[in-house]
Amino acid sequence: MTAAFSMQAQIQAFFDDATATITYVVFAGPGTPCAIIDPVLDFDACSGRTATASADRVIDFVRANALSVAWLLETHAHADHLSAAPYLAAQLGGRTGIGAGIRTVQRAFSALFADPGGATRFNHLFEPDEPFAIGELQARALHVPGHTPADMAYAIGDAVFVGDTLFMPDVGTARCDFPGGSAAQLYRSARRLLALAPATRLFMCHDYPPDGRAPAWQTTVAAQRAHNIHVRDGVSEADFVAMRSARDATLAMPTLILPAIQVNLQAGELPPPEANGVRYLKIPLNAF
Repeated sequence: MTAAFSMQAQIQAFFDDATATITYVVFAGPGTPCAIIDPVLDFDACSGRTATASADRVIDFVRANALSVAWLLETHAHADHLSAAPYLAAQLGGRTGIGAGIRTVQRAFSALFADPGGATRFNHLFEPDEPFAIGELQARALHVPGHTPADMAYAIGDAVFVGDTLFMPDVGTARCDFPGGSAAQLYRSARRLLALAPATRLFMCHDYPPDGRAPAWQTTVAAQRAHNIHVRDGVSEADFVAMRSARDATLAMPTLILPAIQVNLQAGELPPPEANGVRYLKIPLNAF
């Protein structure tokens, strides 16, 4: 797969230390429409308290640059943080979007959560390779399953936001042992992205840097093909699947997966208050 993009997107990144997540604001220039990708709602699992400090930094940037929010994009239903999309939409406007594969993820969790969240809670479900626009920036939603069935990468201008399909070259790739995940699919999705033009800018959703390296989130197709420790050129699908499967078998469940999944399947909407005015998240016992 090859692609050529005529306009360079301007990109502002916000790194969340607590979840190692990078939120992006993508725009053509001051005063233009923008997209916000993978926003984070602060959540303290010990106290059950939410906060908006991370999202407020994004709001300050959007307002300081007179941007109008066209899209609030999720690359997938995250298992490691709660989405701040509803809070940002209330403050700034914008349509929420995610891949149409979210229906498959919702069905996978329907046995655990009686109401895992209807697809209609998202304003738009992107079909594979669906084109869209952010003002003058031309974009395309690329279906890259493997980590989950719903993973999307967003090609915007000359940049691609890869979600959890790829990490920085010295970290590799994401796990594939969630419901509906597939190491073989992840390999093919990664190779699809690595077939883009070598100079294409790639932006990660997370970074878990090795000791001695500061967090980073921007690389290129060429760098990934040469140096990614899991899917660089020369690594076969069979070798990748064997490595990924063995590695995933050693990994603990993400700390926030149970609160995150039930919120993020509902486009980031928190459960409604009960009769006492308090909202509750469900923790299924002995289910994993």
